[in-house]
Amino acid sequence: MRIIAGWDIGGTKCAVVLARLDGDRPVFLGRKAFATPPNWQNTLERCRDLTLALLEEQHLRLRELFGVGVSCGGPLDSKSGIVLSPPNLPGWDKVPVTQWIERCLQVPAKLRNDADACAAAEWQFGAGRGCRNMIFLTFGTGLGAGLILDGKLFTGASDSAGELGHWRMEEEGPVGYGKAGSLEGFCSGSGLAKTALLHFRDYPDSLLTESCRRGEVTARQIAEAARAGDVFAKKLMEDCGTMFGRAMSLVIDLLNPERIVAGGVFMRAHDLILPTAWEVIERETLPQNRESCQILPSELGEQIGDYGAIAAFTMS
Repeated sequence: MRIIAGWDIGGTKCAVVLARLDGDRPVFLGRKAFATPPNWQNTLERCRDLTLALLEEQHLRLRELFGVGVSCGGPLDSKSGIVLSPPNLPGWDKVPVTQWIERCLQVPAKLRNDADACAAAEWQFGAGRGCRNMIFLTFGTGLGAGLILDGKLFTGASDSAGELGHWRMEEEGPVGYGKAGSLEGFCSGSGLAKTALLHFRDYPDSLLTESCRRGEVTARQIAEAARAGDVFAKKLMEDCGTMFGRAMSLVIDLLNPERIVAGGVFMRAHDLILPTAWEVIERETLPQNRESCQILPSELGEQIGDYGAIAAFTMS
């Protein structure tokens, strides 16, 4: 039995979890979340203090902690354990996260890009169990991917493999990942909202019109309106499905995965996205590649960030 702490560091909020590795899946012993402080020192100190508090609540001593996994947005250098100026974490410029943890807590620490950590979690504990080639897509506020290829996490030459959200799908379109017409601009929570704001005036009777006028529309609202039969909302979800299908066709033919697993918006609204996506995939992909691939919602659900932080340590 091993006790692992997981730190999930985000631009607006962070979470610290404590888990016991016992069998195929971690057993979570406790969790504490907090708003991300304005600087990295305060963030890491808060994570450290909450880790110690969780250990105390479980009547465990620090020497019983086996290690700490850290999941954080990139860019970062996972081998050196250094965070390299992520856009959602201002001031985190070459922060030696694992060195800091190992000095303070005297236990091993590992750092992973959040998409890679979630891919590892879904592969080890969720919808990717039992396969050797799996792609995980965050499909949340933004769009990133983690790649499990031939039974190993593939991170690329600069730890930045899987940045599918940066792909340009159209010359014009909503801005995502700093690029108009990018996949993230079409296939993410923020992208869906931006697309709605670009076109809502063409649909004055839509259930989304008032929220769009206030600039407060969300992907959740769009999905709910689509299920209620709203023409504009249904078109937004279908257009998202079309772009998702085009991108996944490229992934399927390039990497020939057994499973593509997606969280976030896709997990909550795959019934609205996947039918259109599959229509595109059936037209665009090689039959043998398409037939060997499943596209599935995340099995770990809203807890995937917690699992990802643990998998950041357990994934070799």
